[in-house]
Amino acid sequence: MTEIDDVPVRVEPAGSAEPGKTTEPPARPRRAAKIAGVGLAALAVAGTAAAAYAYADRAGTSDTPDTLPPAKAEVTRGTLTDEVTEGGTLGYGALVPIASRKPGTVTALPEEGEVVRRGEPLFEVDATPVPLVYGTVPAWRDLASGAEGTDVKQLEKNLWELGYRGFDIDHDYTDATAAAVAEWQEDLGVEETGTVRTNDVVVQPTAVRIGSLTASLGDQAGNGGPVLSVTDTVPSVTVTLDPADRRMAEVGAAVEVTLPDGTAAAGKITDATTKVSEDSGSGGDGEATTTLEVVAVLTEKKGREAAAAYDAAAVDVTFTAGERKDVLTVPVAALVALAEGGFGVEVVDGSTTEYVPVETGLFSGGRVEISGEGVTEGTVVGVPGE
Repeated sequence: MTEIDDVPVRVEPAGSAEPGKTTEPPARPRRAAKIAGVGLAALAVAGTAAAAYAYADRAGTSDTPDTLPPAKAEVTRGTLTDEVTEGGTLGYGALVPIASRKPGTVTALPEEGEVVRRGEPLFEVDATPVPLVYGTVPAWRDLASGAEGTDVKQLEKNLWELGYRGFDIDHDYTDATAAAVAEWQEDLGVEETGTVRTNDVVVQPTAVRIGSLTASLGDQAGNGGPVLSVTDTVPSVTVTLDPADRRMAEVGAAVEVTLPDGTAAAGKITDATTKVSEDSGSGGDGEATTTLEVVAVLTEKKGREAAAAYDAAAVDVTFTAGERKDVLTVPVAALVALAEGGFGVEVVDGSTTEYVPVETGLFSGGRVEISGEGVTEGTVVGVPGE
């Protein structure tokens, strides 16, 4: 951000005539002065105040060459977008280790990157598949006829989604539930007991992606060590932003992710967390650093399919906080701080100029949205010279 004080600006002499009236040629204006007052603080926030004019009083119309602005720009009509693009990392989230409670020898494993869904085996021990079931209640006990609880209802929901019928989805493990379990076990090719033991299944909230394999075929399972690790199935992007850009990181807001091959993928922000870290490295001053960590997921099939080519990758993420369509804009440098408050622009008409008050809107990319009487597309305004 540029400081307001000590910025070279053009200052119009005080005591100018009323707008619209011709004035006698004033003395040649000074080329530098300090900007005073609160008016330009808004420009400082926009990071562009250094280029703005400041006037001690509103000037009128003048045809003196010395008073013409050093440079000119046209008022244009278009779309103004408040956006920022930052580098991020594409991945699938944190690795979650999965252990086998079933003792024996690991006889089958999935491939890294494979997606495992409800009812499908995550791995096999002694040639017995250990399927995935969805839920949030871990398998903490054997389930058989007579059992009651939320874990029973969770199992019955999974059986129903897998196509098994003949029971009610409730908290009671009945003989009908046991019959459905036996049918499921037959389809899996395991012993048909009608009972689900704690080591027969792996419980996860949803489908998983195989992130890494810890065990190898022939390794011993059931000793508490992980067999493999899983991740989310939907690619996500993590980006670190300056806390000043918090407006860009509203949860639920859309982002655009540019993959290494140039593919643009739509995404949505799912989390924005402020993090504080202390510099404890060699030569560090120990001061805390605050950052904003933003996580976004890819929301469209096309983008997810393109991202599937990468286990991890550096990407560009474009955040958009606001957009104004079909508006008049000028370079921020064209704004004039008026003595009576507010902003204006110096309208140039041939060899004469007039200062016209304007209302400002969105600031972005060195331009600002304006509106005001007499300001239209193509109007020529003054700007500082280089």
